[in-house]
Amino acid sequence: MNNIAQKIWSYCDTLRDDGLGYNDYLEQLTYLLFLKMADENKSKYNLPDICNWKALVSNSGGALLEQYEQILKTLAESGGMLEKIFASAQNKIHDSVKLKRLLQLIDEDNWSSTDSDIKGEIYETLLQKNAENSGAGQYFTPRPVIQAMVECINPIPDETIADPSCGTGGFFLGALNHIHKYNKLTEDQENFLKFDTFHGWEIEKATARLCLMNLYLHGIGDLQKTPDIQVSDSLNPQKVNKEVPKVKIVLANPPFGKSSSDIPTIDENQAKKDGYFLRKDFWVTTSNKQLAFLQHIVSMLEKDGRAAVVLPDNVLFEGGAGEIIRKKLLEETNLHTILRLPTGIFYAQGVKSNVLFFEKKNPSKEIGTKEIWFYDYRTNIHHTPKNNPITFKHLADFIENYKIGSENEREESWSADNSSGRWRKYSYGEIIERDKTNLDVFWLKDDNLIDLDNLPDPEVLIEDIIENIESALANFRTIKDSLN
Repeated sequence: MNNIAQKIWSYCDTLRDDGLGYNDYLEQLTYLLFLKMADENKSKYNLPDICNWKALVSNSGGALLEQYEQILKTLAESGGMLEKIFASAQNKIHDSVKLKRLLQLIDEDNWSSTDSDIKGEIYETLLQKNAENSGAGQYFTPRPVIQAMVECINPIPDETIADPSCGTGGFFLGALNHIHKYNKLTEDQENFLKFDTFHGWEIEKATARLCLMNLYLHGIGDLQKTPDIQVSDSLNPQKVNKEVPKVKIVLANPPFGKSSSDIPTIDENQAKKDGYFLRKDFWVTTSNKQLAFLQHIVSMLEKDGRAAVVLPDNVLFEGGAGEIIRKKLLEETNLHTILRLPTGIFYAQGVKSNVLFFEKKNPSKEIGTKEIWFYDYRTNIHHTPKNNPITFKHLADFIENYKIGSENEREESWSADNSSGRWRKYSYGEIIERDKTNLDVFWLKDDNLIDLDNLPDPEVLIEDIIENIESALANFRTIKDSLN
């Protein structure tokens, strides 16, 4: 971890003794880091006089608490991006001595003296640390997975990019870094990237606030014009009276877990009778949140738009609505690649997931998917978030086989002579003949199950058992929710 981030994060343990949780701590850091950088760039920010950083740091006791609370109130009423970031902001550090110590820790470094990537790296580190130590971990997509997804999707300048469950903005940051790395942007392209590229939805107001600040630290938006980050349920655009936008790229990891209390339906009578919300652009009514998000993402894409989406295993094999959606997905998109991710990469145990890569096609008599390429980076792979975390290098072979920009030149690493190859293709005909159009395809021999004379370490066996039990429970909960 970056030394600055480690120093600030370590102080969280002190504040936890007063009942301040990780999310609250990160939120307060967001406010204070902004004030510090505003002080370092007075001409750029031009904040109200009460936001004077030096006066805040030199203050103490009740006067310090009073000034900090007045700052938050003033910024929440300032309009523009300030109002979005500071809306309903409250001081949650009520011990003036501890607040002063945190101010001093932040004041020891000049945050603006580093480039924006370093500031963003520090902030991203704090977000990841928050995920490791709180219940938010199950929703935190590992950054190497994001990087690999973005690398394969290959966003370019002037393309719109959406995430219907954007969280703290990890996919946006990955796309932003990729675009800057591989392109020299014109002034118009920079402006488009800054204000018009990203479109996100986050149902939790506090998380959306973190997303806005995360983007701001990376140069997206300014104090007058904010990027399009909405605090709403993207599945139900009717709540905010907005149409589903059409975008060129969707990068997403829809939330795993229970079904939504608001259920989308394709039936107008059901919408009126049962209080569901109508989605005429969906293929089937479902209470399964992941299946609903998959339909929603397809509906968001422009013709030839492309998507990379993290989805749990049950989406690949669940019957009923799941089977209907898979058939329609094969027909109306080119579902060309599925990456099987290993367990042990998310902070919630037992999560079995995949990345689906597809392109939107015009509905026609011609089937959009001709063949699906599968990369199995799960069988005989063991990762843990802390002791053996997944890295970008672990996914390098997948990216090499993906053949970015030259997908028609792909070659299987699996063959009759090389049964351990992890890269294999199946035709549309082979997939459609599988029971329920099951996309949960695997072919590699699981060494742990076959070789009884050379079992792995007991710790690895125990981890596998826990992961399998957790995964089974998650699938049963999904089935129960669907029945309800």
